[in-house]
Amino acid sequence: MVPEAIGSLLHRCSKTKAFRSGLSLHAAIFKVGMQADVIVSNHILNIYVKCGRINFARQLFDEMSERTLISWFAMISGYDQAAIPLSALDLFFQMRIAPNEYIFSCAISACSSLTLLGEGQQIHAQSFKSEYASVSFVSNSLIQMYMKCGFIENQQAEKGFQVFKHMHQGGLLPNHFTFVGFLGSCADSNALHRGWHCICQIIKHRLDSTAFIAFGEMFNAYHMRPDDFTFSTVLSASVAHASLSFGKQIHAHLIRTRPNQDVGVNNALTNMYAKCGSIAYAYNVFNRMPHRNLVSWNTIIVAFGNHGIGSRAVEHFEQLRANGLEPDCVTFVGLLMACNHAGMVDDMPETQGIAPDIEHFSCLIDMLGRAGGLNKAEDYMRRFAFGEDVVLLGSLLSACRLHGDVTMGERLAKRLLKHEGVSTSPYVLLSSLYASDEIVGWCSRGEKEDEGEWTEEGSWL
Repeated sequence: MVPEAIGSLLHRCSKTKAFRSGLSLHAAIFKVGMQADVIVSNHILNIYVKCGRINFARQLFDEMSERTLISWFAMISGYDQAAIPLSALDLFFQMRIAPNEYIFSCAISACSSLTLLGEGQQIHAQSFKSEYASVSFVSNSLIQMYMKCGFIENQQAEKGFQVFKHMHQGGLLPNHFTFVGFLGSCADSNALHRGWHCICQIIKHRLDSTAFIAFGEMFNAYHMRPDDFTFSTVLSASVAHASLSFGKQIHAHLIRTRPNQDVGVNNALTNMYAKCGSIAYAYNVFNRMPHRNLVSWNTIIVAFGNHGIGSRAVEHFEQLRANGLEPDCVTFVGLLMACNHAGMVDDMPETQGIAPDIEHFSCLIDMLGRAGGLNKAEDYMRRFAFGEDVVLLGSLLSACRLHGDVTMGERLAKRLLKHEGVSTSPYVLLSSLYASDEIVGWCSRGEKEDEGEWTEEGSWL
């Protein structure tokens, strides 16, 4: 038999969990004397582990004359997956070679299952010494182990929080189980504010489905009662996850338990329905609000704009002013976008009595530029009288540098340079844009050489 072909067949059996085929191959391999090959033995070991035949795996493991890290990992992880953590831990401490990060993670998981804090701390120290403690999944295993091994029972949730905090500060991303486990420690220690912090971190890390899990855990397992801020945060997760059904469940719960909802929660509901494509529900929530602030009006104006109903956006803008509220930059940006979608931009000053000034327009260009909507921003600038303003051109040129759009950057720089008294900033921005795109061009001298303009020697250029 050719070892490569045997390896391929064994891998196939492992992948498909074909136990009988793997057993037949093992018998054939034993007959021809290939079992001594450690690679072949590792393949067979993996089949038995994947098929849940842990006794077969252990017998083969004990018979192996040579074992690699793969052999140890297969056996230790097999015990861990088979819910035999004591055997996994016993095997770990028998190792005479340095474990890798995968083996450390399995051993820590075994300590967690057995709530062996002392052994867990010992393995933590060993993983730290081996520089594996900073690996994301090892850190997640450590946090779960510490949460389960006495920090909660001994009323030492502060220590669990510190582990979570150090992980976060180190730039490591906690997983779903870490977040849910941490919420448990917050519940038992009455540290509700940390529970809210945890859910905010879930949203920040874009683990939106985890936010839903965590929210459910707060009700079912820990009997926690979220406040208005938490409801608003979880509704934001519904938007990010485009989960209209989950948002509706939250809304239904609010109707049952909180008849007098906070304006912030109502704003979040309006935003959730609008961004999940249900403008009718969004308007229904807005219309039933007993109290509306500027954010409420801005939310519904932007919602109508995004759904292409510019006339309704303008109508609500007028109602906003009639209620004595002062529009802000967000209001005008939303209104501009709404009117643009409805083809009403040119009619705004005459028919609507609305004339956004350059400050509002600057907010719009800056917002679109930062979000990468460069073509849309340039299109807006063509349609308005102050589209040639030096500040606006410079703002969009900065956005071109941010997003690496060399073609538009050149076009904007030329428009900027037509203005008298312009500073060297267009050259600086364009040079930076060229440099980031690895273009020589103007990066060394540019057209400034012809005009005799230079930046100071020793500058960052």
